[in-house]
Amino acid sequence: MNTLPIFSLPASDGNTYTEQDFQSGLFILYAYPRDMTSGCTLEAQQFQKLLPEFTKKDVKIFGISGDSLRKHASFCKKESLSFSLLADEERKLLSDLGTLKEKSMYGKTYIGIERSTFLIRDGNIEKEWRNVTANGHAEEVLSFLSSKSTL
Repeated sequence: MNTLPIFSLPASDGNTYTEQDFQSGLFILYAYPRDMTSGCTLEAQQFQKLLPEFTKKDVKIFGISGDSLRKHASFCKKESLSFSLLADEERKLLSDLGTLKEKSMYGKTYIGIERSTFLIRDGNIEKEWRNVTANGHAEEVLSFLSSKSTL
């Protein structure tokens, strides 16, 4: 189990979050490439749809990408998201979490965000899902949480 890295990031809800905000309780932090893209929109919609189930388990959901607060605000409004999106424009936390990977598109390579999810319990990363598929992933995370006898 790894400790959540030190960070301070603004979020779509107007607050600034640090690792201290994740020291007590259960959290899902999901990293995704970009707002307004098909896969990222689908993943966000599915986390939003299942949010009441996560809330019943006292699990808070956060998304994170390298997009700006302005883009996050537009994305939240367009998709009616009621959980917060962290804006990591410098990609520091994304890097510290190991989500920056070499990718290729149209023959060009670049460093992009690998879709990943982290279950954080009391400031520690308890479980990681790497290189996930957007469709059905929120359900996969919820199923994992439901299978745990003591949350």
